[in-house]
Amino acid sequence: MAPADPAFREPSPLERVFNRAFGLLVGLGLAPADYYLLEVKGRKSGRVYRNPVSLVPLHGVRFLVTPRGRTQWVRNVEVSNDVIFKRGSSSRRFRLRALADADKPPVLLAYLEKYRSVVQRYFPVPAGSPPGAFAAIAARYPVFELVPIDTEVRR
Repeated sequence: MAPADPAFREPSPLERVFNRAFGLLVGLGLAPADYYLLEVKGRKSGRVYRNPVSLVPLHGVRFLVTPRGRTQWVRNVEVSNDVIFKRGSSSRRFRLRALADADKPPVLLAYLEKYRSVVQRYFPVPAGSPPGAFAAIAARYPVFELVPIDTEVRR
């Protein structure tokens, strides 16, 4: 990874406020279909953290892509590997399986195509590029496959 490409891209104060407000809407079920509120326990504190995320389906499997790199919630996921995706009154528990860098390019391409207007600024490869163009940058972006644990979480 080049020094100009940090492992984590810190959100601006305005982005933090937007993420909190959008997270509230997602949690209430008032967001587009592929957006969820990810809940994960902190690796040090044990506290539950919530972040709005978007999922991308590809060949019948759903994936979670992290356009900002190894954020704090990604580090928490790597430790716990057990998360809840909430949307409105529905909550489902999943395990997240990290993809190897070699398996990421088609998922990164699908993600960028689907959410281009929101995430293109985080990718040096333009939307519409062939999957091979993502091979050189795959290591910068954690990608997880969702593996269901149970059908629904009771609260």
